[in-house]
Amino acid sequence: MSYPCGPRLSLREFTAADVAAVHEYASDPAVVRWSTWGPNTRAETAAFVVDAAGQQLRADRAAYSLAAVLNGETIGSVGIWVTGLQDRNGGLGYTFHRSHWNQGYATEAVHLLLEFGFTTLELERIDATCHPDNAGSIRVLEKSGFTLEGRLRSHRLVRGDRRDSLLYAKLRHEHFTATGPRTGQDHQP
Repeated sequence: MSYPCGPRLSLREFTAADVAAVHEYASDPAVVRWSTWGPNTRAETAAFVVDAAGQQLRADRAAYSLAAVLNGETIGSVGIWVTGLQDRNGGLGYTFHRSHWNQGYATEAVHLLLEFGFTTLELERIDATCHPDNAGSIRVLEKSGFTLEGRLRSHRLVRGDRRDSLLYAKLRHEHFTATGPRTGQDHQP
């Protein structure tokens, strides 16, 4: 499977060699503050990497948890998944090491995921949710052309507390109207 490459980032399947790099950010309370998981133990991070790497073996693959790589270094985890096969709906998410925040990497990764989702997976709609106070994620989604569709009240149970989420979505025709024909290069991991 090939994935689109950006000007700085490439996406690839996870391998066992990624556990240490992933654990650096997956165990950081500041990184996972708005996430529904973490901070991870080393065993939880290793289990995530094993599961993510195993996704590529599934004949009916619907989830793509991928390493975001900068100059050969894994700096984040990104994912896209099919949520409705018949309706061609999907979702996406991303997490990056704190040292790589506010440098445009998440926005670049979201553009790569959109390209993959709309082109390779042939999705018609891709959505993402985030905590209403997560200004960084809101900024990434808005810069990526997502539309705020509403607030999902008491949407998630996180570490014992109910919390709201904002729902953002982007449609296939919006993506190709904004970006024009496919311009990304394919990346062979």
